[in-house]
Formats: sequence, structure tokens, C-alpha cells
Amino acid sequence: MTTLYLVRHAIAEERGPEYPDDTRRPISSRGRRRMKAAARGFADLDPGVDLILTSPLVRAVQTAEILSRELSDASLCLCPPLAPDHRPEDVAGELGRTQSKGAIILVGHEPDLGALAAWLLGANAPLPFKKGGIARIDVTRLPPGQDGTLVWMATPRMLRSLR
Repeated sequence: MTTLYLVRHAIAEERGPEYPDDTRRPISSRGRRRMKAAARGFADLDPGVDLILTSPLVRAVQTAEILSRELSDASLCLCPPLAPDHRPEDVAGELGRTQSKGAIILVGHEPDLGALAAWLLGANAPLPFKKGGIARIDVTRLPPGQDGTLVWMATPRMLRSLR
């Protein structure tokens, strides 16, 4: 059994002329504060994470870095299939190549993250993720199939209240 935590990136700066390249748009100061508080609440659950895979987009990497610090520096690796417009099967293939012994965090974007969650569960409709939200899905093997179990899903507000 492997535990996967799917995390949507924190609140980012608004799209616009200041960030013409969307891949370089960072999280906002508000997003950073809220994600730190949510990550502390998540860490209190003692999730046993040893690997964080993240989309290469700046806002996802910054979210993953916050999670890594709050989880005693879990190892962080870029995972291109977690960037927008990739198929769940591509992410599953990357998971099959990991050497993780513990739980794995996947940091990504909507609507792809919701589609990945649905694929892992064998569901027809995507799960909606709030920015900074986390879902725990347990899978029986890596690479995962479509037989995962949704254990819980938490909004950022729920995670912040754990602290």
C-alpha cells in the first residue's frame, strides 16, 4: 500500500502583464502565508512523506518547497507530467519509477489534478481542489492503476485549523 497526497498549488499572483509567461507566475504573499499554515496543520497529521513530486511551474515548486520545509525536508523532485495538459497515465508512469519508501506528495494544477484523482479512483468525474487543498488517496501498487481509495480530502481552511 502506498499513500499519495495530491496537493493543488497555493494562491498565485494574478495573470496579467506582470507575468506574461504563466509558467513563471509565483505564489502570492497571501498564498505563502496560508500555505505555510496549512502545511503545518498537515505536518501535525504525521503523514510519513519522504518524496514530493511537483509540476515544474514556479507556483507549484514554491508550494512544494513550503511543504518540504514543514515536513522535515522531504526530498523534492520535478515531475513534468504534473504540469498542465498532461494525462493521468503519464503521472502514473512517473510514479512507477520512484524509489519512495513512504508516502508521496504530488503538487499540481486544476483541472488536471482533479482528473488525476478521478483516474486513480476509477471515478467518472474529477474531484475539485481548492488552492492549497490536499486529498489522500491510497493505492495498492506503483505504478498505480484505477483502484485507489479516497481516504480524505481537506480544504486549506481545514488544514489551517488543525494547528
